[in-house]
Amino acid sequence: MGPPGVGKSFLVQALAYEAIKQGFVVFYRSIFDVVRDFLHDEAFGGEERVLAKYLKPDLLIIDDMGMKQLPKRSGEYLFEIIMRRYETRSTMMTSNRPLEDWGKLIGDVPSATAILDRFLHHAEIITITGRSYRLRNQGGQAKEPNGSGQPKEGKRSRREEAEAAAVE
Repeated sequence: MGPPGVGKSFLVQALAYEAIKQGFVVFYRSIFDVVRDFLHDEAFGGEERVLAKYLKPDLLIIDDMGMKQLPKRSGEYLFEIIMRRYETRSTMMTSNRPLEDWGKLIGDVPSATAILDRFLHHAEIITITGRSYRLRNQGGQAKEPNGSGQPKEGKRSRREEAEAAAVE
């Protein structure tokens, strides 16, 4: 959890990369893609096929929860995924909104409560604070004045920081 641009997506992608290197099956989707998959296949009668795609991987990563309010029935789809994966497979989610807001975002407070109850039961919540990496570099603050676009000598890139954190 944390504000936009602090490296939430980057961190889960680095963890996914490490899981893949260890032989685990990983599936990464934004919350918008998850909802779109279910809405599309609901229209064509393929819900079970889509659900299987989300239940099969060892690690499912759902990114960008909280960017905006989700369409109707989104809570049902998300609940089905979380409920069926509960205590059988690993799931990671990123969010820039506090958990208290999820009922409004999903548009279904009972579904949000049930999702969070299962999801948080064995969860490790990582809260990232700070300024956006995207905004941090505005005005050339972290760039060499020669215009090379390379980070200043001695500073690690965001990717190097995440890789170092994943190794530690």
